[in-house]
Amino acid sequence: MLKKTFLKALPLLLIGIFSSCKEEQLSNKSTDFTKASLFTSGIEGPAVDSQGNLYAVNFQKEGTIGKVDKNGNASLLIKLPKNSIGNGIRFDKNDNMFIADYVNHNILQVKKGENKVRIYASDSTMNQPNDLAIAPNGNLYASDPNWSNDTGNLWLVKDEKIILLEKDMGTTNGVEVSPNGQKLYVNESVQRNIWVYDINSDGTVTNKKLFKKFTDFGMDGMRCDIEGNLYVCRYGKGTVVMLSPEGNVLREIVLKGKNVTNIAFGGKDKKQCFVTVSDRGCFETFFAEFPGRSF
Repeated sequence: MLKKTFLKALPLLLIGIFSSCKEEQLSNKSTDFTKASLFTSGIEGPAVDSQGNLYAVNFQKEGTIGKVDKNGNASLLIKLPKNSIGNGIRFDKNDNMFIADYVNHNILQVKKGENKVRIYASDSTMNQPNDLAIAPNGNLYASDPNWSNDTGNLWLVKDEKIILLEKDMGTTNGVEVSPNGQKLYVNESVQRNIWVYDINSDGTVTNKKLFKKFTDFGMDGMRCDIEGNLYVCRYGKGTVVMLSPEGNVLREIVLKGKNVTNIAFGGKDKKQCFVTVSDRGCFETFFAEFPGRSF
């Protein structure tokens, strides 16, 4: 009798265990992925390659790029040339790395399997290229803030050329493309706005609309999941907020650090979020419900 009762209860028990694990996995609090202070306060630009390796700028000192393995162990990948200092990082479908060099007004490239850094595109009229987004067709988008006067620009990087899309915006910072490649999101940190554009077939943008406005704290990097939900780093608040494609708040994850700079998706099922935190000089991590749209 006891055996039959146990067998009948077993499916419910397994469901309970699975649900408990899922709830734990989707906790609204982060955990550490790397040790604190391995990176400088300039830690930024998280990106994950096709092999699951994680990268960020300013490992141990400015002007470097660090590589973090699946166990959270970090090491130096490359030192950028000519006093360049990186910010945003993105990988294309061929695992070529692109880096926003805010000191020398460049978009840098490191081809797959190489440690040689080349200038992919450059424009001396840029303020300081900051975050990067990459569209499904390979086009890059770059935010370009001018922190001294609270303004910024938005650029398209295509075929090794830089094309101005909009100037004299607010302090452009986080930038991201929707999963279908049809929408571009750009935020303004000081003004606390997130704008959304339609992307034209040639990569230019039109039909600008206000997507979301916050009344407190700043914003930094952003990433979409495959469902089109937008994850926004709330600099100074110490959270990452998940917004629906309609701009509604779905979830807010609390981190240990306050100065949250950027986010990338990776991990075994592409649902693990890696967040750079400048006041702790490290990565924190949490899990998302859906995989990232790029990593």
